[in-house]
Amino acid sequence: MKPDTVRNAHDVRYEPDERPPHALSLGLGFQAAMLVLAGVVLTPAIVIRAAGQSETYLSWAIFTAVVISGVSSILQAVRIGRVGAGHVLIMGTSGAFIAVCVTALTEGGPALLATLIVASSLFQFGLAARLSLLRRIITPVVSGTVIALIAVTIMPVVFRMLTDVPDGTPASAAPACATATVGVIAALALRASGAWRLWAPMIGIGVGCVVGSLFGLYDVDRVTDAAWVGLPTNAWPGFDVQFDARFWVLLPAFVFVTLVGAIETIGDAVAIQRVSWRTPRAVDFRTVQGAVNADGLGNLLSGLAGTVPNTTYSSSIPLAELTGVGARRVGVYLGIVFLVLAFLPKVTAVLLAVPGPVVAAYVMVMLALLFIQGMKLVVQDGIDYRKALIAGLAFWIGLGFQNDMIFADQLGETWGGLLGNGMTAGGLVAIVLTVFLELTGPRRRRIDVELNVAVLPKLEAFLRALAARLGWNAESTERLCSAGEETLLSLLRREDEATGEKRRLHVTARSDHGAAELEFIAAIGEQNLEDLMVLLGGQTEAPGERELSLRLLRHFASSVRHQQYHDVDVVTVRVEGTR
Repeated sequence: MKPDTVRNAHDVRYEPDERPPHALSLGLGFQAAMLVLAGVVLTPAIVIRAAGQSETYLSWAIFTAVVISGVSSILQAVRIGRVGAGHVLIMGTSGAFIAVCVTALTEGGPALLATLIVASSLFQFGLAARLSLLRRIITPVVSGTVIALIAVTIMPVVFRMLTDVPDGTPASAAPACATATVGVIAALALRASGAWRLWAPMIGIGVGCVVGSLFGLYDVDRVTDAAWVGLPTNAWPGFDVQFDARFWVLLPAFVFVTLVGAIETIGDAVAIQRVSWRTPRAVDFRTVQGAVNADGLGNLLSGLAGTVPNTTYSSSIPLAELTGVGARRVGVYLGIVFLVLAFLPKVTAVLLAVPGPVVAAYVMVMLALLFIQGMKLVVQDGIDYRKALIAGLAFWIGLGFQNDMIFADQLGETWGGLLGNGMTAGGLVAIVLTVFLELTGPRRRRIDVELNVAVLPKLEAFLRALAARLGWNAESTERLCSAGEETLLSLLRREDEATGEKRRLHVTARSDHGAAELEFIAAIGEQNLEDLMVLLGGQTEAPGERELSLRLLRHFASSVRHQQYHDVDVVTVRVEGTR
């Protein structure tokens, strides 16, 4: 009934709608850009070099990837219509696409890759539009597990980077850099307040660079050799519109990876809401839909430009949690920094010259926080042995595939490349198990009625029949009927306040371990019932008619969850009963 995340009000210094000073916003945006720039650049570099493509195309792909990352990061922050989350979500190239992109380039070149990316991006728009239909599949358990697996996927690379120093470097150089970086960030994050906490990541990286320079690890030559301003040679590949066998064979793999990336974006969009507000709020799934739409638009732009697709970077969540700043202004500045860096090779070189152990130490701190956020999502609705089994199996199978410990020699090159990514393999396991659990659960019964007070007798008869099938006693039956009645009345009053237009109401019911789970689906107003019920909990004055229904609903139901989408609102009510 209550949002599960409990935070100290002082943990968040700036909420999404607030406006921190421009200098602070620019500084935090620059920090975020520095964090992910190497990943944005390295992903297309890995793909294009692995496929044996030209350096001209590589320069073009990197330039356009940075530009598109900037544009889509700004779009996520400002939100235009139904595109964008309205939160700080960093966008960048997606490592999950490496295997399929290499295959596409090898089979048909950049033109085929561009066509496949454009086609698969359209799937993401459809997914966002009908996200409500997948609410029982892409659950908090699935999203949280995928987020936790991001750490599993990236940590091996991070651990290798901790010792990534040139030959002849003193043995103590890498440990000294990494220890200094982690130590400063952790100390400031744990004990500092105010500006010191806000700048903890940047200060830690700066200290690490200073220590690294004492050992000659900071790559000064990279900085001095880079041009101040530069543009790549136009190497736009165009499109392969033959739609031959190569396209149709590779399209399912691209759609699958797009789905996994969308699940990551859904998890990120849920998690960023939980760390961006002082007072806990119910998750707004319209925000999630906006994030997925912006992600899809970023992929579409990537396909049109002929570069590697992008996705949200989950480092957005620990960065907001660490600094206490969730203001969307930071996301705008982040995007602007990306756009500037695309045209300034010299500045990009300054960032890329940061020693590998320093970058690895910083990312390790971020991944530690990200892993915990994933676990919080898994347990947000309570966890039973079924949810625990799904999360546990998905996590460990993902870990096994990531480290080539499961059927590594039997999968072949294409499937081995796909499932060799722990996030992809684990996410697929979580989805399959969730679908199985849904299909084999108790049959749902439903009624379709007009959202009108006149349907109360029909709803009561429906609920009494459910209670009879469950063998509930009279007291439990009355509590179930009362919960259904108060939910309907609450929806009716919100409907009247919204447009006054009459809507249809779909009610489904099923048994769940001795309890009854009711789901009310309707198109209604703006306010979230969960949030309203939390607010009512702190009021002492006599409630009005509307507030009385919500108070009664909170009394009769053991839990209430309200999911708001652009197309429908879904209110799930759980009522405990006895025989």
